Formats: sequence, C-alpha cells, structure tokens
Amino acid sequence: MTVQETPVSRRLKSVKHIIIVCSGKGGVGKSSVSTQLALSLHASSPNTRVGLLDVDLTGPSLPRMIGLDGHGVHQSSDGWVPVYADAGREEEPRLACMSIGFLLKNKGDSVVWRGPKKNAMIRQFLGDVRWGDLDYLVIDTPPGTSDEHISLLEHLAPVHSRLSAVIVTTPQAVALLDAMKCLSFTRAVNLPVLGLVENMSGYVCPCCGEVSNVFSTGGGEEMAKREGVPFLGRMPIDPELVTVLDGGGGEYHKTPSATLFSAITTQVMAGCVM
Repeated sequence: MTVQETPVSRRLKSVKHIIIVCSGKGGVGKSSVSTQLALSLHASSPNTRVGLLDVDLTGPSLPRMIGLDGHGVHQSSDGWVPVYADAGREEEPRLACMSIGFLLKNKGDSVVWRGPKKNAMIRQFLGDVRWGDLDYLVIDTPPGTSDEHISLLEHLAPVHSRLSAVIVTTPQAVALLDAMKCLSFTRAVNLPVLGLVENMSGYVCPCCGEVSNVFSTGGGEEMAKREGVPFLGRMPIDPELVTVLDGGGGEYHKTPSATLFSAITTQVMAGCVM
C-alpha cells in the first residue's frame, strides 16, 4: 500500500531519524534530556546534522536551554528558517532549532490555545520549516499523552518508519506509574521505543562525592527490564548542568553530565540504525 505524500512528508524527506522524547508526567527533566540528546548527537561527529523541535507549546523551555533566548524566526520563500544554535562559526551550522518561544513577542507571554490551534501550529512546525538534510530530528513533547502527541503522530504518519521514542522518568513510584502510561501510549500507536532514561537518579555531592538518592534510584531500570524496554542509563542530579542549561548550554561539553550522556547517545544511535 502506497502512503500518500503530504506537505509534512515532503518537508521531512531528507530527515533520516525522528526521535520523540516523551514522559508521563512533568518535572522529570524531559526537556533537559531532549537538549542533551541534541547537543550530544551534534557532538558525535563533525558531520552530523541535528534538528531540535519544541512542541511543548504552553511551556517552551528549549530556547533558553540551547542558548537562543530572544532570537526570532525569519520567513523565506521556501518557508520558515530555523534558528541555528551553532551559527556564526567557521563551519556550516548543523544544529537547527524551532520553538514557539521564538514566535512570542514577550517570552513571558502565555499560550492559551485549544486543540485545533495547537494542531495547526505543529503542522506548520513540521511542514513549513526549512529543515533540510538532517541525520536526526529530536522532538521535545509536553508531559502526558495529549493533543500535541496525537497531532504529532497524525502528521508524521507518512514517515512512521523513521519514528522512534525515548521515554524519560525519575525513579520514584509516582513517576514510574505515569511512565507506564506513556509506554502504553507508544504501544497503542505502534511507536518503537529506543529506551528509557532514568533521570535525577541520585545527587552527587560536588564536595565529597557522596551520593544521596533524593528521588530513590533504580526504579526506571527495573521498569525497563520488566516491560522489555532497553534501559539507556541513569542520570544523576548535576548542579553544573542546571547552571549551564539556565545559561544557554554553551559549556555543556564540560559538565559531568555530558560524559555520562554520551553513553546514552551511543545507544540511541545504535537503536536508530536497527
């Protein structure tokens, strides 16, 4: 059966892999994981081209984390031009970003939209942005399984073979219960899961190195084993990462998290190849 081509499928025809980052509940660090994944993929090779799309329409945080707060989007004859996080360097930019945060007159403005308007915005992000050739398009979604997720998968249906998901949770029981709902959603829509990240798994004291399990630890790994989902790894609370992402991500490669996350990225890339 031939899948009918759409404006979205035409725009994304040169995107090799689309990774949807999701979580069952808010506050588990999904946007920071999305940002780290994009930065880590970008650093994996001098030729890797990455896109980072923020469809958390009511809480866009990626512009701040990626160091693009205050930037605007330009219109060209071929659609919206994404904002490049690595623009201005000698080599050709390879990290393209798009967020509703770039479209707001004031970054403190709220986005009070019903489902149809959210759907239209997501369609524009996918079909009207000049993404070009990308090895990976990382999509940060809002928590839960709501209008944005349904719209996203409907518009991406013609390129379903290139879709996969990464689920983010924290180790405590409440978060794991919601992560199970997220996993159930991926199974209901036949969305392949590359694996699960257990975020905020312990806090390493920067002075003495002692690990305190603020939110417990190991729950995400246990869930992954029980459900037959690859476990990508656990990320501790890293004060340096918080400072860097609040400041725009410019020194991310120097944080302890960058070294730890590179192992997660390697597994994600291997899963995309399969």
